[in-house]
Amino acid sequence: MDITEFNINLDLAKEAAKESGKLLLENKKELNKSLKSNNKDTKLIADLKAENLIKEIIVKKSKYPILAEESGKSVEDLGDTFWVIDPLDGTANYSRGIPICCVSIGLVKNMKSLLGVVYDFNNKDMYVGNSLTKISTLNNDKIIVSDYKKKSDGVLVTGLPVNSDYTSTSLEKIIYDMQSWKKIRMIGSAAMASCYIASGKAEMYKEKGVYLWDILAGAAIVESAGGIADISNIRENFQVDVVFSNSHIKD
Repeated sequence: MDITEFNINLDLAKEAAKESGKLLLENKKELNKSLKSNNKDTKLIADLKAENLIKEIIVKKSKYPILAEESGKSVEDLGDTFWVIDPLDGTANYSRGIPICCVSIGLVKNMKSLLGVVYDFNNKDMYVGNSLTKISTLNNDKIIVSDYKKKSDGVLVTGLPVNSDYTSTSLEKIIYDMQSWKKIRMIGSAAMASCYIASGKAEMYKEKGVYLWDILAGAAIVESAGGIADISNIRENFQVDVVFSNSHIKD
């Protein structure tokens, strides 16, 4: 992919994120209706409508296939380069009026995030990560990770997925680790958590069993802001384990 094509794809991701975010914000009453809900997950009309709009915009100008949260793979073999879309990261927050949710769009090659756009539509904040320039921005202003070097001074953002089993031993380990941090936050949006690391609002985000579409765009934003985005244990269903940090504090 040359620079011209890269920039076309980046502009495409920005357009798709902004338009779908506008849809989600301006039509919340209509879109905030459940398609599927159980004690583990919530799916709204909003997820589907936003995803369809994003896909419509991207396919007009991009040759790359799409992996999306709601519809899955656009082709059986995604190849080495493909889009990864979460039309509404933080669906439960959106459904309950908690303003921590966003649109997340990334482009990946060989499981390495090339670019990422996360649009916090409630605040009209657009985070962009560019692997070519190694620059991340928030509304076109450059952002960088924090320089805190100790957990005792830092903020950890994490989550406890409800579809995971926790033994007493694993819970003890989680609690022990939490106690080493100054503050802990659970916000219900992996993409927004990633942006908080990239913009210096927190020092580490880690979670097991999230999905690739939750964190792919955020990985580009964190790395281009000077941080480290470690994605491991990739499963066939695209679940992953992540540790995103400001690079100064180790897990």
